[in-house]
Amino acid sequence: MNLPNKLTASRFVLTVFFLWALFSSFRFNDTLALIFFALAGVTDFLDGRIARSRKLITNFGILMDPLADKILTCSAFVALVESTHLRAGAPVKVTAWMVIVIVAREFAITGLRLLAASKSVVLAAERFGKHKTISQIITIIALLVVDARAEWPVFLRQLFGDWVPPFAEIMLWVTVALTVASGAIYLWRNRRLYLDDM
Repeated sequence: MNLPNKLTASRFVLTVFFLWALFSSFRFNDTLALIFFALAGVTDFLDGRIARSRKLITNFGILMDPLADKILTCSAFVALVESTHLRAGAPVKVTAWMVIVIVAREFAITGLRLLAASKSVVLAAERFGKHKTISQIITIIALLVVDARAEWPVFLRQLFGDWVPPFAEIMLWVTVALTVASGAIYLWRNRRLYLDDM
């Protein structure tokens, strides 16, 4: 297994550790969850860049990279619905309908990829989809920072104080919009896969 594929596989492991930390109750668990998620986000950036620069693009990477992204981000959004509602007075709450829209889009695209695979077609991630993934990762990191701030020293709490919650709220709406738009574009561009048999 080459380095980009190892980075992709590590994202699955980091997702497990992220969820464990998020729902634990020890000191600095929210900060640790933030660190695990941020590391997973870095692997998403690095695996594609290394694969392209070293010409290590494989079918495994083409299929598993977006799948690892989906598992990471969908798990995080579902977990944040619960964690933000369990916290009394949480400044930003992730609502269930937003996560349903995000997860439904990911299921639809995964289904399209499976359909393509059954026809011996490999669908690579598109640029619009990458922008969607980046916005999702930024949004989740911002939401995790909102929760983790309480564990930090005073100067860090002040640094990330007033602007992070509204930024996270705005990014959440932007992410929902990008998720819907990128899914619609992907389904339209590959419509031959599911319309030819009608």
